[in-house]
Amino acid sequence: QVQLVESGGGLVQAGGSLRLSCATSGRTFSDFNMGWFRQPPGKEREFVGAINWTGDKTYFADSVKGRFAISRDNAKNTVYLQMNSLRSEDTAVYSCASANFGVPSLAWSRGLGYDYWGQGTQVTVSS
Repeated sequence: QVQLVESGGGLVQAGGSLRLSCATSGRTFSDFNMGWFRQPPGKEREFVGAINWTGDKTYFADSVKGRFAISRDNAKNTVYLQMNSLRSEDTAVYSCASANFGVPSLAWSRGLGYDYWGQGTQVTVSS
């Protein structure tokens, strides 16, 4: 059974920072690429960013580029989302997801091809 569990969400003031974690189990973590997504209140889920299985390539949506960073620790089966300079429009439920090794990079780097998802963690940015 594959499980992805996010943590680290909460309430933060605009301009502040948060780091989200996504712990995985039930699968060889280093075999797959990981993504972060978010769903703002009343809106569709959107792609935030992704990291490849080795951790040396990251991709981001334009809305977070330069403010967010993704990293992973394959020894701990965990991927992280560091969020800086947070804005009220970053308020959303943030989820992590995994894409297996066979998914083309042109897909997973754009938020496509993910097959397992976490339950999400709420991030609220107050202005």
